[in-house]
Amino acid sequence: MNNSGEAVSALAHFYKIQTSRILVISDDLDLDNAVLRLRAKGGHGGHNGLRSISERMGNTQDFPRLKLGIGRPPGQLPVAAWVLQDFTKQEKAEMEVAVQQACDAIRSIMDK
Repeated sequence: MNNSGEAVSALAHFYKIQTSRILVISDDLDLDNAVLRLRAKGGHGGHNGLRSISERMGNTQDFPRLKLGIGRPPGQLPVAAWVLQDFTKQEKAEMEVAVQQACDAIRSIMDK
């Protein structure tokens, strides 16, 4: 995940895809659980995967991204532990709805 720019840039070069035509889907600590945010472009916001893609694609931020909120870890729980633990039953139910909404958004984007 943290080095996803390697794969994205290799595929983009091979298939000659413009950066603005690559939709990146990622998690986001700054959004509450199961909240979606679609942006045409923007910064990496500290997300290592987005940073890697930006760097490997020529230090550009001109690619759309669909972010899926996972919320911030409670208390002093390290971020790495937070993103690797299982969802609670309620979080999982919310996430299932959000993933369906994300799929609908991706289909809509692809149709355009």
